[in-house]
Amino acid sequence: MRRSRSGFTLLELMLVLAILAALAYMAVPRFAGRARRAKVATAGTDIRLNLPAALDMYELDSGIYPTTQQGLAALIEKPVTEPAPAGWDGPYLRRPVLPRDPWGNPYVYRHPPTRPGLDYEILSAGPDGIEGTADDITNWE
Repeated sequence: MRRSRSGFTLLELMLVLAILAALAYMAVPRFAGRARRAKVATAGTDIRLNLPAALDMYELDSGIYPTTQQGLAALIEKPVTEPAPAGWDGPYLRRPVLPRDPWGNPYVYRHPPTRPGLDYEILSAGPDGIEGTADDITNWE
């Protein structure tokens, strides 16, 4: 009487694992690059659209932008430091917490700006978290 064969041999299992490893080797770098690009795009949207829209609403109501010291927190709670915004009508952000960049770092805000021609500066220090490096995402470039 012959036994019926069930299951896989070790060779068959190793072949399947080798094929899966080769597919993962080809696919993972493509997804890793997309994840990085998605984070850069998210930070760019916050810096060039979302935060400026909230800051502009703040300025329309108050007549001034928050100072560097007051920071982006002024978009959530009325600042108590001078110059206190008389017409504050916030919060100006949907969520009651300050947004962070996609790498978990706070956005940097400056008013008055250090660069001419800007109302304020907003930046993310990028993936390395170090301000002033090539991977920074800013509202002036």
